[in-house]
Amino acid sequence: MTWNNWIRQTHRWLSIVFTLTVIANFVARIWGEPPLWVTYSPLLPLFLLLFSGLYMFALPYAVRWRSPRRADALE
Repeated sequence: MTWNNWIRQTHRWLSIVFTLTVIANFVARIWGEPPLWVTYSPLLPLFLLLFSGLYMFALPYAVRWRSPRRADALE
């Protein structure tokens, strides 16, 4: 498994974890004010999603920037 595939797969699983923690947060609020660890539990997957998403967003630009320019593209 390549590095890019690993990041994409991790991003997919993190999105599932994030969704489940948000749902758990709403369910816990039905019964009253939840503990702080439940309230803040979506933040860790959210930050990890931010970094993996920014990586995947910038990847095509980095590949284009690092690739050698063709002579006919400059004309």
